[in-house]
Amino acid sequence: MNILLPVDGSENALRAVRHVIAMKSQYREPISVHLLNVQVPVASGAVKMFISQQQLKDYYREEGMNALAPARELLDGAGIAFDHHIGVGDLAATITGYAREKQCSQIVIGATGNGGIAGALLGSTATRVVQMAEVPVTVVK
Repeated sequence: MNILLPVDGSENALRAVRHVIAMKSQYREPISVHLLNVQVPVASGAVKMFISQQQLKDYYREEGMNALAPARELLDGAGIAFDHHIGVGDLAATITGYAREKQCSQIVIGATGNGGIAGALLGSTATRVVQMAEVPVTVVK
């Protein structure tokens, strides 16, 4: 069973990871997890004149890897196979797009995310993912 786990490094996202770990024995088939961190695009218009595409890619990768690290550690410790991905774009659209692309049969997402703008977006993102997803979505509080 392919499970998509969008994470942003927040405690709520880690609760979703722990939920998948706790539920792994209840699945009929072995689970494979796709960890996904979605970076909100930071460069537009005039900003792109001062930052190269490579600098942007490096920034997104570094931020994404930092956000994925705690979830990767938890899954490694539980012996659950996973791949990790970093996307850039609209949070809900990127999450549901990855679920389709990776043929995931379920999305498990934290109810809210990090503070600030990202946190405000992820709370509404969980709702949008539920509306947009073509597979079952579990929202973990």
